Amino acid sequence: MLKEAGIKFNLGNGRLVASATKFPMEVLFLRDDDIPQTVADGVADIGIVGQNELLEKGFDLTTEKELGFSRCRLSLAIPKEQEYTGLSWFENKKIATSYPEILKKFFAEKKINAEIHEIAGSVEIAPGIGLADAIFDIVSSGSTLVANHLKEVEKVMDSEAVLVSSGDLSPEKRAILDQMIFRINAVMASNSNKYILLNAPNENLEKIIEILPGMKSPTVLPLAQEGWSSVHSVIKEDHFWDVIGQLKENGAQGILIIPIEKMIL
Repeated sequence: MLKEAGIKFNLGNGRLVASATKFPMEVLFLRDDDIPQTVADGVADIGIVGQNELLEKGFDLTTEKELGFSRCRLSLAIPKEQEYTGLSWFENKKIATSYPEILKKFFAEKKINAEIHEIAGSVEIAPGIGLADAIFDIVSSGSTLVANHLKEVEKVMDSEAVLVSSGDLSPEKRAILDQMIFRINAVMASNSNKYILLNAPNENLEKIIEILPGMKSPTVLPLAQEGWSSVHSVIKEDHFWDVIGQLKENGAQGILIIPIEKMIL
């Protein structure tokens, strides 16, 4: 994302510290669970880390921007053969996790008494080797749970990568961060939108413009063939197939979809 935002750096020879070119920033590469404390202690001004690690570590940091990648969820999972009867199932059970603080808070809110067993990795094998009755871990596609004969039964939180700061940046550093967020917004907008060009019969233009509102309104240009116009607009990636179907129903032809490299709103 930083490189797409024009913030490039050289990571040759396995270096963990790199200076960006053409942008006043130095980049540190750390373990994800070290990032919140590094920002809280002032070693780094800002950090990019998962919301799950941020909440687990408990440091009082400001979320400057949700970044939209590394999306996952933290969920409770139990052996597939077990019948799940609700949260009360976890009463007096032993749960293996790498996120004990998040789980303690969740169980306290739900008034569940359980034994939380903290382990650093390979949480999913804990029930199979008799270490725990269930697990609390990151779930993305769910394939790891299936491979270990587990089933997801309760989602505790959603998570994604976020940009965080200690909240007390100097005016100079705040200006740099604002410029960085401006660039990131442009990259995120371009990744989630597509440029669309199509030919439309003039009698259906009003309906097609209603389907394609664009950022303000579509660009409409007359074609050499009388009775037809070229319509240019922007559509959300998530709505792509629904929109295309509606356009076809209203007589649109020659539809072209083009990736957007940068999008300044």
